[in-house]
Amino acid sequence: MSTNNLSWKSSITALCSSPSKPTKTIQKLLSAQINTIEDLLWLLPLRVTKLPDIHPFSEIKIGSYFKGSATVITVDISPAFGKRGKNKVQLFNATAVIKDNLSNTFINLKWFNSYPNIKNQLEALNSFTFLGIVSDYKGVPQIVNPNLDPKDNDNGILIEYPTVNSISGTHLKSVINRIPKNLWQSPLDFFTKDLSQELSIESLNQTFMRLHGQCEYDNKKYKKAKEDLIYFEFLKDQLKVVARKMSIKSISAPKIKVDSAAIDNFISTFPYQFTEDQTKVCEEIFTDFQQGHPMMRIVQGDVGCGKTTVAIVAALSVATSGGQVAIMCPTEALAQQHFKTFNELLSGEYTIDILVGSTKTAQRKLIQERLDKNQTKILVGTHSLFQDSVSFSNLQLAIIDEQHKFGVEQRLRLVSKGEGTHCLLMSATPIPRTLQLAQYGDLDISTIKTIPSNRKGTQTRIIKTETYEKYLSFVKTRVELGEQIYIVVPAIEDNEENDLKNIEKVELLYKNYFPNFLIQVLHGKMNSDDKNKVLIDYNAGRINILISTSVIEVGINVLNATVMAIYNPERFGLSSLHQLRGRVGRGEKPGFCFLIPDSNTSSEGIKRLKVVERSHDGFEIAEADLKNRGEGDLFGSSQSGNISSNKVANIFEHFAILETVQRDVQKVKNTKPELFIPLLEKLSRDKKISTTV
Repeated sequence: MSTNNLSWKSSITALCSSPSKPTKTIQKLLSAQINTIEDLLWLLPLRVTKLPDIHPFSEIKIGSYFKGSATVITVDISPAFGKRGKNKVQLFNATAVIKDNLSNTFINLKWFNSYPNIKNQLEALNSFTFLGIVSDYKGVPQIVNPNLDPKDNDNGILIEYPTVNSISGTHLKSVINRIPKNLWQSPLDFFTKDLSQELSIESLNQTFMRLHGQCEYDNKKYKKAKEDLIYFEFLKDQLKVVARKMSIKSISAPKIKVDSAAIDNFISTFPYQFTEDQTKVCEEIFTDFQQGHPMMRIVQGDVGCGKTTVAIVAALSVATSGGQVAIMCPTEALAQQHFKTFNELLSGEYTIDILVGSTKTAQRKLIQERLDKNQTKILVGTHSLFQDSVSFSNLQLAIIDEQHKFGVEQRLRLVSKGEGTHCLLMSATPIPRTLQLAQYGDLDISTIKTIPSNRKGTQTRIIKTETYEKYLSFVKTRVELGEQIYIVVPAIEDNEENDLKNIEKVELLYKNYFPNFLIQVLHGKMNSDDKNKVLIDYNAGRINILISTSVIEVGINVLNATVMAIYNPERFGLSSLHQLRGRVGRGEKPGFCFLIPDSNTSSEGIKRLKVVERSHDGFEIAEADLKNRGEGDLFGSSQSGNISSNKVANIFEHFAILETVQRDVQKVKNTKPELFIPLLEKLSRDKKISTTV
């Protein structure tokens, strides 16, 4: 195998003696998306341990590695419970009593689940060396499954790799050991030399050499290398954030002249005063409209804090100046709700249309004609808005509600329908500070915390078996008072039939409980017309109890609905539970939310639910939810759940390093911004990095 021309980007097949015929180990690595030699570097050892020299048994320490020289005295074996192989070979446990070659002392070495020939192998040993971690068994030191005659590498360290795609750590180590010495010395730098020096970053290949035990072991330097790799991953992410923000600011956008008198007159028509937070966010948006580059602002706030009102003010500002506004929602229910709200507040002022999946062809054609003539000033819709068949004559503002429900590319397709379109994102799931730093650093973030004074809020309780009858009595009382109820059952995404059966089961239960109440169901399998009819009837008070999947999480604003019960809440994310309960307590009547877990829910599951029961702070709940589910792929296509774009860095465990990276990046931006230019050019060429939100 010639290794002179290898680079970090070379295929791992180049490490085979015959690259055209890769070994089974290499084939398994390729199937696990380990394609290049550089990819191999990220398969870090579980442990890199400085091996001790040979010592007498008297220096043994429990819990530490020990290396000794000994002679076998006796070997005893006994049958183990397991069997191995196609022929189900009986396995044995073995105990060898060994004598120290440096003193007159004895200890035991033990092996579990070994093949029968282990006794002969051990008895055939003469003087040998061994290495292992010392454990205590009934006050006597022993070593389990030691390495016999361990072969150190040149640096006197033990390197232990994990199992990857059924490849043992031993086989993985043998592959990595094929990386030639001269390649380890080859630079592997993501950053320019000048930027690396400014940030005091060691060359990445040097960091990997230390982590893979390819140089002399030093414990302090090894720990520093771990921190450097975490720093590197966070820094790479933060520089992507810088690239995206600089890209946004390089685009020209129309300056929108805000008619202050018209806005003040509009605000004065509201039945309540704007909160201080709402006023502040509106002013931030008006300032953004005058910057000459696209606004990229996210308005975050708890359920019921008045984000929609702020969005209406922003839309009115654009419409008044002659521009068009697109409002994209994740569900038809939410789109219909916004369409209704906008029409009620701006009735007669502007043409407002709605475009959803169920919109008929003739109506779509009419809407497009009005858009082309700039007659439609505000278009509310769902995913239909970013379809190629929809175009605007003067799109100046895109408002995206429940922004986490859309992918980056979907948002980009809508924004690209105008020249330098301003973008306002709204999130009723507050963004934890950890994610604000890690993921949303390229956005301007506005926060609304104050709830309008006319909102009474919601109390939450976990219902146990012994309190279930009391809960039913409470529901009966509230309905008899003229109030309405939501009953939510979990949606099992991969099995719609089970969803339907679940709803039908709960519907039957409640019709037995309350035969005189008007009860209806709502779920995703219903067609749009049937769903809309149910929502209209519920909104009009013609339904007492609505049994639904989580399709009601957003888009329903029934002030008379005061009680929500959520069955199997352990199947929902905490933020989803918080969102759901936001459907009640939206008016002057207080809301009540009951969580009814399965009787087999674990104590850990109940502990999670108690976060929602105890707290009404959406930020605290979002943080807890984030820790439970994982931060998601911050720059890829995955929006949530246990898949991280980082291989080592974790925003929870290593938050202090992330903050250090933030400070360092800001310092370079303030003092030597030119150092970022080569990197930003490289990132802009990387198709995997979207430079807009």
